[in-house]
Amino acid sequence: MAATGDVLTSQGYISHHLTHLQVGSGFWALNIDSLLVSVVLGMLFLWLFHKVATRATSGVPGKLQCAVELLVGFVDGAVKDVFHAKNKLVAPLALTIFVWVFLMNLMDLLPVDLLPYGAQLLGVPYLRVVPSADVNITMSMAIGVFFLIIIFSIREKGVSGFVKELTLQPLNHWSMIPVNLVLETVSLVAKPISLGLRLFGNMYAGEMIFILIAGLLPWWSQWALNVPWAIFHILIITLQAFIFMILTVVYLSMASEEH
Repeated sequence: MAATGDVLTSQGYISHHLTHLQVGSGFWALNIDSLLVSVVLGMLFLWLFHKVATRATSGVPGKLQCAVELLVGFVDGAVKDVFHAKNKLVAPLALTIFVWVFLMNLMDLLPVDLLPYGAQLLGVPYLRVVPSADVNITMSMAIGVFFLIIIFSIREKGVSGFVKELTLQPLNHWSMIPVNLVLETVSLVAKPISLGLRLFGNMYAGEMIFILIAGLLPWWSQWALNVPWAIFHILIITLQAFIFMILTVVYLSMASEEH
């Protein structure tokens, strides 16, 4: 499949599927496909959970309500095990992160040519439909978590307490302030970087494998590799959503604790 309708080589096919629909250039380029898909999935999540909440019954629940209740209970239990302070934001935040990231990851299970080919028929040359395989999306979410860490730290300890945490630990002596500042700053900055890159790396690798299978094998034999990888990938997309959620809660718990 190509934007021009010409037959692509395997290398061209792979390159085409790894190209984003963009506006702008350089640092200010926006990946419209990733933004659009992530927003649509976020709206789907809000609509679905609002629908379940408004139609919830105390009697025998339907399958959808039962699934949502199990999910909410699972996330609530995970948060209680990790976050011991009182905060009304953390549990809804954890639920939002888990479901949203899971839905973005789930797009990787769609056939690689399904939506891009449909978009091409409408005149859209490129379309990548897995937002979590875009480092801009994962790092944007990680930066949001980073700001929450700072806000939680300052709210619980005050500005002076936050500064002391960066300058007087782990070596509690005024002469070691520069060393402490470097160590703690690196530790603080490493949290969002590792959080965003971990999700991106796993999802990009999964997307790449699906593209390689579709680009290098005849269509009639692709199922032999696609089906086993898709089944295994269900575990990966769920695990990565859980890891992103639980690490966010862990970081916020650490920011809320007094050393």
